[in-house]
Amino acid sequence: MTGLLDDAALARSPVVANCAMNRERSLSGSNGYGRELGIDVMAEMSARARASTPVRWLDLCCGSGRAPAEAARLATERGLTDRVEIIGLDLVDHFVPGPHPAMVRLISGSVARWVPDGRFDLITCVHGLHYVGDKLGVLSRVASWLTGDGLFIANFDARSVRRADGTPAGRTLTARLRAQGFAYDSARRRVSRRGHGQVRLPYRYLGADDQAGPNYTGQPAVDSFYDPLP
Repeated sequence: MTGLLDDAALARSPVVANCAMNRERSLSGSNGYGRELGIDVMAEMSARARASTPVRWLDLCCGSGRAPAEAARLATERGLTDRVEIIGLDLVDHFVPGPHPAMVRLISGSVARWVPDGRFDLITCVHGLHYVGDKLGVLSRVASWLTGDGLFIANFDARSVRRADGTPAGRTLTARLRAQGFAYDSARRRVSRRGHGQVRLPYRYLGADDQAGPNYTGQPAVDSFYDPLP
């Protein structure tokens, strides 16, 4: 496959720059995190806050940061001000205006290069991996950011991971993900993991194609190309 984009070129791609998949998404409702990920973020954090503090949530590709800001307000109302920390990370810094509670930080940065200051009890990514180049590299990094019993869950289309000849990595990929501690729901196109780990997925990243066209969401997305390793 020729003409693949590296991370710098992909960040300038109109497909990535104009992505509106998660810009104004809220925690609940027909377009909310609960529906897209199948979990109640506030229930997850509240339950964990009763057992240990602080509870840390990282929302990757958070868009405008509406959901993290909403969660911070709800946590304040529930008396969890000193028991919850929330970070929203997005490539574009067009965040909802503040002021926001001190427990929430909205940060502009690349999920492929950003380095956290600690581990997280909950990591989410709603439709953001569709626009990432090295998707498998991000999954490997995220595994190392979880606490011992932390939960990661994201929308993930396995068909967007392709071999150098353009064919989907297919069942070999999902089997390797499961062997490394991930779960993949092919019907709902979700990838998840419980617990910290050092992951090595046997693939060499080649680059990304921003002309892949619409994926299952109906929106233009990015395919990622790899050479399998022994």
